[in-house]
Amino acid sequence: MHSIPSTLSADVSRALQEDIRSGDVTADLISEAQTGRAVLMTREAMIIAGLPYATETFAQVDPEVVITWLVNEGDAINAGSQLAIFEGPARALLTAERTALNFIQLLSAVATRTHQLAQLLNGTSAKLFDTRKTLPGLRDAQKYAVKVGGGENHRIGLFDQVLIKENHIAASGSITQAIQTARRLHPSVKVQVEVETFEELDEALAAQPDIIMLDNFDTQALQQALSRRSTAHCDHIEFEASGGITEENLREIGLSGVDRISLGTLTKDIRAIDLSMRVELS
Repeated sequence: MHSIPSTLSADVSRALQEDIRSGDVTADLISEAQTGRAVLMTREAMIIAGLPYATETFAQVDPEVVITWLVNEGDAINAGSQLAIFEGPARALLTAERTALNFIQLLSAVATRTHQLAQLLNGTSAKLFDTRKTLPGLRDAQKYAVKVGGGENHRIGLFDQVLIKENHIAASGSITQAIQTARRLHPSVKVQVEVETFEELDEALAAQPDIIMLDNFDTQALQQALSRRSTAHCDHIEFEASGGITEENLREIGLSGVDRISLGTLTKDIRAIDLSMRVELS
């Protein structure tokens, strides 16, 4: 079971308001008394995600719609498979259709891509993490989908983890000063710092953050960084590789020995899954 984001209901409500606003003027062409049945299918293989969002969508439009899910969240689905059957007022089926499919298409795309890339790290010590490069307003939903696909969530936002980057270092005066200030201001929050050179790495190791992000380090540089970590007796500090990582070199990066790999592409460079929902009036 995957933990459902607390923002789900609000996300769905906002999506429906965006679509319906003053009313579905096309659905008005159909009698209120008309009922229907719809079958949802996928035209391509995928890891399915977003069923709770689709369920909530239909519930908010009309709780009389009955949904029979034929799959479970996180299942690997073959192309041509039926996913669900929806029965109830025809107006509600037509009004809720696009919003429900938008959620499933998007979140399944995230889960599917995450699963594909996470599989490449099997047998390595590295875990696959997302980033804050999400669609505005859908961060919790997309990060939920990453978990469904077998990935891990980096910080959710700016509030739950300190991530010290180049501009923060420049404004603070040094890596050491930035980390010390972060520890003083937010003692219960994890502190991560991004480094771009071995000189910065050595300073970061001495300052003892929880995580060090190695930005655009190639495999050889990552191995040298890991050696420096061992020499400094800082194996308790997690190393995260980020930047310049593609599907082609992901496994090689994972085999270097890093603890984490973060990819913005899990949530920003995706193509919606191709779904089909046919409504039949009864």
